[in-house]
Amino acid sequence: MFDDLDIFAAVVEHSSLNRASRQLNLSQPALSRKISKLEERLGVPLFNRHGKRLELTEVGRLTYTYALEQRQQRSKFLEALSKFKEGEPQFVTLGASLTTLQTTLPPLVNAYMEKYPTAELKLITGRTHEIVSSVSEGRSDVGIIASSIKEPGLRCIPLFEDQLRLVVSEHHPLTLSPKLTMEHLSRLPMILFSKGTWYRRLTDDLFQRCGIDPDVRMEIDSFEAIVRLLPTIKAAALLPKSYLRPELLNGGGLVSLHIKELEQTQRTTCLIYRDSGVLSTAARSLVQTTEDVYLLGREGDQ
Repeated sequence: MFDDLDIFAAVVEHSSLNRASRQLNLSQPALSRKISKLEERLGVPLFNRHGKRLELTEVGRLTYTYALEQRQQRSKFLEALSKFKEGEPQFVTLGASLTTLQTTLPPLVNAYMEKYPTAELKLITGRTHEIVSSVSEGRSDVGIIASSIKEPGLRCIPLFEDQLRLVVSEHHPLTLSPKLTMEHLSRLPMILFSKGTWYRRLTDDLFQRCGIDPDVRMEIDSFEAIVRLLPTIKAAALLPKSYLRPELLNGGGLVSLHIKELEQTQRTTCLIYRDSGVLSTAARSLVQTTEDVYLLGREGDQ
């Protein structure tokens, strides 16, 4: 039937059985029989015939639209099949937490799409344990998480170390202090990450250990929103060093300040994927690109 739909579409596009028969290399009687058999199978006429002139019926117009959709789908399938045979990556699902999405993924996604512009990359967000489960259960091909894990059936590759830094406006009074300690954060107006998030638990634990009671002005789950609000409300924030790219700080009039105790917040961002079974071409390509972006870059800095 699908071949007959192609033949039907050719007749519509040529507006003539005669011209269509020449294009399809079929005799006109054979072409007429195919159209008639298609109409018989569908149980409706596709053309109103006015001598040699053909006019689509309402169902004929609907059938032509369907024929075009089938042609496009078949073309996409054959293109994808060809690329698959050539070993080119097609579709891969990457799981990451929202915070990892904001800090780690932009340079990785840019590198991957630059190398494989036709690949389709689907992102799934969730908390660390949700991403681990997603990869374990095969719903995600690859995951990037803000911690190191030991999970049966998963391979965990450390990518880089990260830690929190104090971020303030370039005009904030703390920028004039020669040496900062955690005591400077006591009663300091601050924007913190939302409760229940990994970063909030990390900062709350740190504040508790150091006996610090900050003046929490806002709780937000977006790094970008925090950065934009810092100069406005003259507050401070604790943000991961990996997020604080020079263009972000300079463009926003912000300064990253070091406090010795913040070294206790060090964490390892890791790449995870299933250790058993065979990774798809796309998943292997993403793993390789991730290692190239983070591990090779780290080796170059040493």
